[in-house]
Amino acid sequence: MNPPSFRATVAALAAGQLLCWAALYYGFSSFVLPMQRAMGWSKPDMMGAFTVGLAMWGAATYAAGAAIDRGRGRAVMTLGAVLAGIGFLVWSRADSLPWLYAAWVLLGASMAMTLYEPAFNVLTKRFPAQYREGITSLTLVGGFASTLSFPAVAWLLALFDWRGALAVIGAVLLVIVAPLHAWALRGTPTQDAPPRAHDAADDATLHEALRERAFWLLTATFTLYSFAAAALWAHIMPALAAKGMTDARALAVVVWFGPAQVAGRLAYLAFGRWVSSRALGLVVLGGLPASLTIFALADGTVALLLFALLFGLANGLVTIVRGSLVPEYFGREHVGRISGAMSAIALLSRAAAPLATAWLLLALPGYRELLLGLAGLGAVAVVAFALARPPAR
Repeated sequence: MNPPSFRATVAALAAGQLLCWAALYYGFSSFVLPMQRAMGWSKPDMMGAFTVGLAMWGAATYAAGAAIDRGRGRAVMTLGAVLAGIGFLVWSRADSLPWLYAAWVLLGASMAMTLYEPAFNVLTKRFPAQYREGITSLTLVGGFASTLSFPAVAWLLALFDWRGALAVIGAVLLVIVAPLHAWALRGTPTQDAPPRAHDAADDATLHEALRERAFWLLTATFTLYSFAAAALWAHIMPALAAKGMTDARALAVVVWFGPAQVAGRLAYLAFGRWVSSRALGLVVLGGLPASLTIFALADGTVALLLFALLFGLANGLVTIVRGSLVPEYFGREHVGRISGAMSAIALLSRAAAPLATAWLLLALPGYRELLLGLAGLGAVAVVAFALARPPAR
């Protein structure tokens, strides 16, 4: 049986990204308050579980990338979706913090095997002449994940309790996403061979990349960005509640993240060929400190909508910048290992963000001061990116 075409593969992986991101990354914040009311767990204790998951994501991402470099992308992404489904089912039965943390060990491993990075690396390997188009298409559809997640979880919570909602999400991952990944990545495409002008011997190995200043500056950039963004996603609903917003008004703000992400990616699809990844990155990364500053200082709905649109645009396009720069700077041959090493460091920072900021809130006057501090980290990320130049190869 012939493997699926480029468009069919991208379409299937895009649907998987939409559901995986909505469940694994964006869904956690919506369950914080229901779990706290039902179980009496403290916010730092619950954020600790999410931190464990993000740490596991970072710890497993290099191994996932190396397996993809060895041609095992189908197994990685299919097993990742299976682990995600099992993790949600374990979470739905958790009656103690150890069980909650065990669930997030599984969910963290599944993140490393499903969320963007593995899909980017698989497309780069399978379709080297079209991977930029594929990455853009994946992020275009995946940009709706937050828009899907918050209302969908709210709807599930209205139909069931939080345990029932989690069980439904787990079933979707097992029954829909895992088979979709297995179908999309079967066989080896024979079309779209790499251009003959490309010589894999010129591509950097991981050892060579680690000796480049650009590797460490880019790693610092995305480490700082990941910390600030992860802190925001983990605390977004409680932060809006602290501003006196009802759940309905908060949802009216957060649902704009997805459309803003998609609008930015559509603009890139139309005009990106005329903009370098470096120039785009400088503009996009600047959107993080600007949006966080607005969120910190604003209370009105209009200003908060501006925050959501600006952050959504930045968060949507930074994924494309990240996915394009690694093969541009270091080549495609070892993209899984190099991306995995860079991501592992950034993801460990992301892992620390929810718990670290939960503890910081105990010492700070409130969310305003926390958000201004995160905006400062975003500004440092812009400087690090500006200093990162392509290595000579």
